[in-house]
Amino acid sequence: MGFIRFADCRRYTLAVSKKPQSPVPAPAPAPVRHPVAIKGLPVSGGIVIGRVLVIDDAMRRVVRRTIKSGEVKSELGRFESAVKASIADIQRIHEQAERDMGREAAKIFTFHIGLLKDPSLLGQVRTQIEKELVTAEYAASHVLDKLASMFRLHKDPVFATKVNDIDDLSDRLMTQLVAQEGAPGSREGRIDESTIIVARDLTPSQTASFDRSRVLGFATDHGGMTSHTAIIAKALEIPAVVGCQTLLSSVQDGDLVVLDADKGVVMLYPDTPTLEHYTKAISLRKTRQAALVELRDLPSVTTDGVPIHLVGNIELPDEVSRVIGAGGEGIGLYRTEYLYLTGNEEPTEGVHYRAYKRCVQLCNGRELVIRTMDLGADKYTQAQSETPERNPFLGCRSIRYCLKNQPMFKKQLRAILRASADGPIKVMFPLVSTIAELRQAKFIVNDVMEELDEEGLPFDRGIKIGMMVEVPSAAIQAETFARECDFFSLGTNDLVQYTLAVDRINERVANLYTPMHPAVIRLIRDVSRAARRNRIPISNCGEASGDLEFAMLLIGLDVTTLSVSASGIPKLKRFVRALNKEQCDKIARETLRLESDVQIAAFLRDRARKMAPNCFDDSGGD
Repeated sequence: MGFIRFADCRRYTLAVSKKPQSPVPAPAPAPVRHPVAIKGLPVSGGIVIGRVLVIDDAMRRVVRRTIKSGEVKSELGRFESAVKASIADIQRIHEQAERDMGREAAKIFTFHIGLLKDPSLLGQVRTQIEKELVTAEYAASHVLDKLASMFRLHKDPVFATKVNDIDDLSDRLMTQLVAQEGAPGSREGRIDESTIIVARDLTPSQTASFDRSRVLGFATDHGGMTSHTAIIAKALEIPAVVGCQTLLSSVQDGDLVVLDADKGVVMLYPDTPTLEHYTKAISLRKTRQAALVELRDLPSVTTDGVPIHLVGNIELPDEVSRVIGAGGEGIGLYRTEYLYLTGNEEPTEGVHYRAYKRCVQLCNGRELVIRTMDLGADKYTQAQSETPERNPFLGCRSIRYCLKNQPMFKKQLRAILRASADGPIKVMFPLVSTIAELRQAKFIVNDVMEELDEEGLPFDRGIKIGMMVEVPSAAIQAETFARECDFFSLGTNDLVQYTLAVDRINERVANLYTPMHPAVIRLIRDVSRAARRNRIPISNCGEASGDLEFAMLLIGLDVTTLSVSASGIPKLKRFVRALNKEQCDKIARETLRLESDVQIAAFLRDRARKMAPNCFDDSGGD
């Protein structure tokens, strides 16, 4: 794990015959390679062109090598030196991460430091060296592999997410031990300017340690939208695509590639027209970004005077500033499960409270919607676990997980309610599928309120409680739910996959995953109508909100609060200011008469470009 694989130099030798009259055969012409697009999951936007540097993270096999009894002392010394050097290295990365990403994101690295200072763990390695007379490399690798296996088998998915961190730690120790034997320089020293990293997977510390003046972006075969590495990439705004599956086997060091992290595409073997296209796209992107800055303080209102509220989706408290800086009116979705990913243990009530209070302070009176923890399924990288749920998307996740783990749930609710005394907060429950779930969750909130009252702790007694509408059962029963909720938020990511039975991160059925399906649109219409009849607000916080054409449809369906990533707010605001709400309503009515997603996509594409032509580039992308 962690080795850099450099391509072998190609040497072409012309075999010259001893007979001068024999002609020298001409070298075979180089094969003509046409551009190839490999698709993945976009986790941090941007478009860059650069040369590949492959980091081969295949698990290192450390051979069991014995030592003589007289070498034990020196081997223990090597291990102690490697531990000290690793701690110093991680502390340096931690300090840099705090400066670049904020305190919460940097907590990922405290788990590594904690392990390296754990007397029990270090004692196991020392004991193995002394009793079995083996090298420090083998002992450390063996102990950490056992620990990783225990984490993989743990029933609590929080532990499964730490396996990648343990592998990272093992890699760091091995690197230090190998360096003692005169191994060549570090990978950082081998990174040239304009580099695009390609790997099977990347660890958080690898990602955080990249020299941003040299590394333009990265792409990996493994990884998910919510992995530690994805969190780091978004926090540092490094263009990144994960889940490419076959990329590593298709490239080698020095290959020129285009990384389109806006669309989740890695373009191999780009020819001149392809390079010209992306060079133009990069230039246009920069020009538009500069122009969009001017819109930050302008109101998000249609040409006929209807306000459209643009708020942000965040994972970490310090991202609030990015949302506000991009022109957002507040936070429409705070994904609190990241508190579990960025710590080395289950977060305490204090950890929860400080994070929420920080958000309240940064929002400064603006809207803040906190979603209770959405644990399970793709939220915790199932691929890293040896015993995943057979069908995690239909398993124990989200509100189901919370209701089955009430002490943990109450801990979070206590922190949210306590933070509500410092500023306006709304509570939102994820993946509610039955009215019983909503009622039980609200009952627990009331229990927590009584506890806080008894303790004399202040909180907002009128705190708003809402739910995400993410499954067809909730959409169909929207009228019932609306009578017991203060607000709705459409989660189109899950609503699409549960309505169409399509895994949203499965490339094999990616063509079937679309929010443009007539069934999805009718469900959204019905939920919006129920919200309007019961006079409760409705928003959309799925990724589809950032799609300009779909955003136009949502506005026409009276979903007039859209929550997107900070980077998506400026272009969405420009688009909204070019729309006419009355025309959007008409477009929505016409859309509901269409019979297929293909028809709907073409129709919306045509209408959006007619209403706001300046919001789309020449290639038709937004």
